[in-house]
Amino acid sequence: PALPLNSLLLSVWASCSAPAANGLSTISHEYLKGSYALDLEAVKQGACSLPHLNKTLVASCKRLNGEVDKVLSGLEILSKVFDQQSAFMVSKMIQQSVNQGGDQELENLVTKLAILKDLLSSIEKKALKALQDISLTSPCSPPLSMRHSKAIPVQAFEVKLDVYLAELTKIGKSQKHTLSVDVEGGRLVVMKKVKDSQEDWTTFTHDKIRQLIKSQRVQNKLGIVFEKEKDKSQRKDFIFASAKKREAFCQLLQLMKNKHSNQDEPDMISVFIGTWNMGSVPAPKSVASWVLCRGLGKTLDEMTVTIPHDLYVFGTQENSVCDREWVESLRTTLKEQTELDYKPIAVQTLWNIKIAVLVKPEHENRISHVGVSSVKTGIANTLGNKGAVGVSFMFNGTSFGFVNCHLTSGNEKIARRNQNYLDILRLLSLGDKQLSSFDISLRFTHLFWLGDLNYRLDMDIQEILNYINRKEFEPLLKVDQLNLEREKNKVFLRFAEEEISYPPTYRYERGSRDTYVWQKQKATGMRTNVPSWCDRILWKSYPETHIVCNSYGCTDDIVTSDHSPVFATFEVGVTSQFVSKKGLPKSSEQAYIEFESIEAIVKTASRTKFFIEFYSTCLEEFKKSYENDSQSSDNVNFLRVGWSNKQLTTLKPLLSEIEYLQDQHLLLTVKSLDGYESYGECVLALKSMIGSTAQQFHTYLSHRGEETGNIRGSMRVRVPSERMGTRERLYDGDPSVSKNSYNNPAYYILEGVPNQSAAALSPELLPSPSSANPPTAKAPLPPAGARTKPPTAASVPSHPRRPTAGHTVRTISEEGPSEDDGGAGLTGVQVGGGAVVGSTLNRPPPDFPPPPLPKGALEMVSEAPFPKPRPAYPDVAEVRIPAANPGAQFGIGEGFRRGGGGGGAGALDDQSCSVLQMAKTLSESEFSGQPPRAPSAPPHLRGQGLGLGLDTCRTFPPRNPITESIAEDLPEEVGSRTGQYLEMLIL
Repeated sequence: PALPLNSLLLSVWASCSAPAANGLSTISHEYLKGSYALDLEAVKQGACSLPHLNKTLVASCKRLNGEVDKVLSGLEILSKVFDQQSAFMVSKMIQQSVNQGGDQELENLVTKLAILKDLLSSIEKKALKALQDISLTSPCSPPLSMRHSKAIPVQAFEVKLDVYLAELTKIGKSQKHTLSVDVEGGRLVVMKKVKDSQEDWTTFTHDKIRQLIKSQRVQNKLGIVFEKEKDKSQRKDFIFASAKKREAFCQLLQLMKNKHSNQDEPDMISVFIGTWNMGSVPAPKSVASWVLCRGLGKTLDEMTVTIPHDLYVFGTQENSVCDREWVESLRTTLKEQTELDYKPIAVQTLWNIKIAVLVKPEHENRISHVGVSSVKTGIANTLGNKGAVGVSFMFNGTSFGFVNCHLTSGNEKIARRNQNYLDILRLLSLGDKQLSSFDISLRFTHLFWLGDLNYRLDMDIQEILNYINRKEFEPLLKVDQLNLEREKNKVFLRFAEEEISYPPTYRYERGSRDTYVWQKQKATGMRTNVPSWCDRILWKSYPETHIVCNSYGCTDDIVTSDHSPVFATFEVGVTSQFVSKKGLPKSSEQAYIEFESIEAIVKTASRTKFFIEFYSTCLEEFKKSYENDSQSSDNVNFLRVGWSNKQLTTLKPLLSEIEYLQDQHLLLTVKSLDGYESYGECVLALKSMIGSTAQQFHTYLSHRGEETGNIRGSMRVRVPSERMGTRERLYDGDPSVSKNSYNNPAYYILEGVPNQSAAALSPELLPSPSSANPPTAKAPLPPAGARTKPPTAASVPSHPRRPTAGHTVRTISEEGPSEDDGGAGLTGVQVGGGAVVGSTLNRPPPDFPPPPLPKGALEMVSEAPFPKPRPAYPDVAEVRIPAANPGAQFGIGEGFRRGGGGGGAGALDDQSCSVLQMAKTLSESEFSGQPPRAPSAPPHLRGQGLGLGLDTCRTFPPRNPITESIAEDLPEEVGSRTGQYLEMLIL
């Protein structure tokens, strides 16, 4: 039986004389000895609570309260991940525990204990269920990079809605909006302020964002196409604070779509490329500004600067650090900035010229066919102090090539640098060995060329310094040797370079970026090195591929070398290793590539027969045509050759799916029957050729880095209806194969680009005078002295296509938003030239300009400063070969013959009758099978006129090695006696 309460109290009071075991026991004893009587008296008077006991309990549980808070705080993150219901209560209790006390504090503790009990008893089961769900949807565990990469916070952009003035009265609301991109959550929130500080917001999930339409006329304007309902869409145009903010928004939105895409393989990757002449001095402890693209020029926005790139390519010159140490330092830097452990896939070294390629760990298994090579271009091509190293590989189905070079130094040695480039182009062994007929500029989907190219500025040193101090770079770029040589088509034929907006990166005083040191004492005397853009990054991509340069600049805080590190970043479209879901095609389902006719003009004095070889990854093996069945010549140095349909073989691709074929390219080489020599090569995109009717192509031929002719023809890629299905893409959708052009989310449309080929379009593509949407005025061409930004490969399709029957061509003006509630989707875009391209929403114009004309060929204006705008579509039909005329200003002499050059100053130089002259007289007859064209605008003149002197032109093939002084090309570390010995030996 239980003891009476009073007896119990007496026994407790008796024990109070013994020492307390701890402080809590003392608190209990004190209550029983004193406060107990006060609570008893209060109960006798009718009280319903025991305040003194409550106070005692709170004091006793004070430490427990703090410990429970610590435990709940530690489990809060887990509850948010695996148990969202408990997470809300946990967060609420942690906040309340700070402000509450007294009776509420005790009740709070009891509630927290109950929540903790429920959380501990259920968290493991709920975590197990969540992991099981993940394992069912994704068989493999999340990659390491996904678990440890930095979470990207929500980024907000202040924008203005771009609307017509007429619509402002209808809207009557503020046009200020905020676009918030939640990359992790896959949401875009469009919020606008309403009256009385209220906000109206709309949330779009990643799959509801269909297109990003970049205006080229207004650099900070972006159109976004949202999906409202099934087959219904809405477009809104926004004006960002700057072009950089627009690019940051696009990059985040693209990252969000990549992150939440249902596709297993990426459609687009980000590539970082850096080049740095280290000056034979180890790098500083931190090169973070280099890998984060911080400094001068076109830099990334701070919102996106820390987003890791998929590929990092580092090219260095005069790098004395050993390979292993250098790669580990790069990996350490990347891990500090991205928290990812990047994997090196290739390193190649030639003396102190190095290239290192690192890739995200999640992409390591997507890399294959890695190749490396090097070429020496030092003295007599035997010393490696100058030369190039290269790396090539496949990223899934896309081929990449990277070349890092260090060319001959010296202000006056332009010709030798040009020869260095041609030697590297010819001798660097990279890529598919079956493509030996093609130089490396045509072997890769994307080729990047970086390094210390050593081209200088042809201007007085004091003038250069004055322009730099005023940050006026345009006059300097006009005298940049690389720009001038490119204008003459002597080097980097059809390569692109982003606009330069940063000061020359060479030659700085070491330890500072404030002073240029342009004089240097050498054994051969005082040498002048004017400040120059020696360090460059260029690229060349196949036609109708997606590549955009997002940054191009240099650092301003790495001062150990007399060169500043240069960086560039690109978003690059890639293709997957396609696997047909329908298996190999039956005979009735076989796609085929059929040519109606081909005509080429090659630069040769030979009158032999020619044939064409076709190469492509979509063919089982290369194919040959029969010999040409027509040829003619109005000039001894040129030959027109033609193949009719019966001479051209039908090509059968390995797979017949349109999804596969629209990513493929066809390489052509024109060879002679007598020596099997190649007289010119080119590349064609199959995407524009898909359809039931033949499409025309027209491009240039090149060989060993020189333009050698033109080629045009008519072909079609027939795809059976059973193989026409496509998947969604994150860029570069092809609306010609889809009823709704918005089926390809978030690919870019470049809007407002002047279409200089509008006059050459078929009449049915030109807007009629009665069109409901009148054509916009043709955008003016840039002035003669303005630098034109290189077009991206995605923005330059090969030629316009006729809309298929049954498709209505709807124009969308760039001015103001438009809404499509009819479900037809966007089927036409009116570009600056006024032409409506029906089914080529973002198909690029031709990837080549017309050849420039020699002096006297046409009426010429005075020489315009660099660069001159290039028309997008040369018309071969309007170009004629000049007839051979011994009495003309061009003395024929023996003329050009393969392998030989003209003899003497009076002889005809090969380039004076090159393809650059064909704009005068190529042919008077229209191409067979074509309707008559509207007359196109005369081609713009580019580069300098072609004279007769040997200094302005070079032979094809290249002449013998240029004889120049070699003393300054000797490595500085070589002693004077060794240098003299080598000089005597070579000479």
